[in-house]
Amino acid sequence: MLVYGDPKRSDRADTLCEAIAAQLRTFDRRSPGLERHAALVGIFIKAGELVQGLSDAEFDTLGADELSARREKSGALLLELARLVAQSWSSGFSARLAPPEHIWALLRDLRAPWDLSIKEGEGYAFYALYPECYMEAARRSGLAANTVVIGLRSIGTSLSAAVAAAIGAAVPVTLRPVGHPFRREIRVGPHLSRRLLQDGTADFAIVDEGPGLSGSSLGSVADWLEEHGVREDRIHFFPGHRGELGPQASEDHRKRWAERPRHVVELDELFFGAHPPHRLAAWVSELVGPLRQPLQEISGGGWRSVLACGRDSWPPADPRFERRKFLAHASDGTWLVKFAGLGDVGQRKLEKARLLAKAGFAPPVAGLCHGFLVQKWISAAPLAPSEFHRAEFIGYLGRYLAFRASRLPRPKTNGASMAMLYEMAIANSEEALGEAVATRLESRLSNGDDLPVVPVDTDGRLHPWEWLAGAEGFLKADGLDHSAGHDLVGPQDIAWDIAGATIEFDLSPDEAADLRAIVSDGCSRAVDAKLQDILELCYLAFHLGLWSSAKCGAAAEEVQRLDSLVARYRGLLLRRLEEGAGQGA
Repeated sequence: MLVYGDPKRSDRADTLCEAIAAQLRTFDRRSPGLERHAALVGIFIKAGELVQGLSDAEFDTLGADELSARREKSGALLLELARLVAQSWSSGFSARLAPPEHIWALLRDLRAPWDLSIKEGEGYAFYALYPECYMEAARRSGLAANTVVIGLRSIGTSLSAAVAAAIGAAVPVTLRPVGHPFRREIRVGPHLSRRLLQDGTADFAIVDEGPGLSGSSLGSVADWLEEHGVREDRIHFFPGHRGELGPQASEDHRKRWAERPRHVVELDELFFGAHPPHRLAAWVSELVGPLRQPLQEISGGGWRSVLACGRDSWPPADPRFERRKFLAHASDGTWLVKFAGLGDVGQRKLEKARLLAKAGFAPPVAGLCHGFLVQKWISAAPLAPSEFHRAEFIGYLGRYLAFRASRLPRPKTNGASMAMLYEMAIANSEEALGEAVATRLESRLSNGDDLPVVPVDTDGRLHPWEWLAGAEGFLKADGLDHSAGHDLVGPQDIAWDIAGATIEFDLSPDEAADLRAIVSDGCSRAVDAKLQDILELCYLAFHLGLWSSAKCGAAAEEVQRLDSLVARYRGLLLRRLEEGAGQGA
């Protein structure tokens, strides 16, 4: 099933350098504390994107990773910023910090109109992967300053700088694994190869997030090192978790993974440990006041246990795409503490949450504390089926979607093109329903080739359990993440959300037309009914794939919920294809 995406954006080196310089000047005026530290981490992440983009541009030109003055300078910039982050963290955010003078010269040297392709760090954006975790792991590793630190692009670019800063190592080398996802390999130029291997006594630290299904990216670097004479006992891994390699790992990689040191400090150890300045609860209490009890974890579907409904009415959950989240119980009520993203990602969600709350579509916002957004927890019941077809709700839904289409800033990353949505829909329908159904779907989708689309910050999750209904009216939950999530859909025309609402609430043709009219009126643009029809097919195929793939590893009770949802999407897709028979090309 095609479900996951690979968010990228286009940027320029001079634009990034100017943004980094501007943020550094602002940082320099901040008082010590968590807010200053979070801003510094954001600058560090942006610099990592610059280094990744520059390195990948050279890789694309040369066909291999190789030494260059540009890579040396950008790597030095990133390492200096990593050292500042490390000083801030180790001091409990109290250290007096100032960027070294040569940082400004490095930024000037890198400020050129080079076009770059930036890949968003998934761990920073979605999975609460903090560079401070890697710094702590490196400090505890016992590795010497002559260790050769190797980061895997994309996110390993900045994570490797975090490791190098913590152990006093030189500027890390970054590599781009390429090839089949389960059989990655690296391509290293001769000058870089000599640099990597010049110290016959040095250990090697291989740094990345993951491992995922195969761990072949991490394994490919270790393979290359061993092929070039490095003993296995000199190889160390810095992964994102303590788990094993996934089911697609080779036996050789699995054996090495079991034998070699893996240096990991996970989020819970870092943010729930003994050092008060580093505790998440302390950060939250600065926003909402003293907490009456420890933070209550509700990640991985745990949020359902605090809904105003019984277990037999629980909706399905897909932990793969859920953010870490907690409840904070303060004297003035309960607050949701949810990972929103580090750096610019978190700041954009804070802005969006405030806009939605001010407009009456989302709960009030207390603020952002180093990647975690704090919003009021509303103890209301999920929307009941009896509400779906009420004019009051359809009107609210229409105003909400119109607000998103007209008032929210567009996300920085691109969503799937219509061609990509078609490819996904055909592939998922063929896997779930067979080749004949996929062929019929392909014929129907060909009718939408020339339809104009206007991508906006869509919601992406219109399911009934995402809505709350109480005495004061309706509220939308979970409206911040999915237009720029880790799935392949991303920002779409607002017709995508109208299609989703039509399906999730089983709206009649007249109700769907009313909803479309409300949205069109609210965003001063006529939403195309034909585009909505096409996107309903794509929506069904996407969610058929999404929730089918969620069953892998789910508990039996969860599989029953998922099966019920998948059966609904399957039936609706078949029904829409039957209704549209004869409308194809």
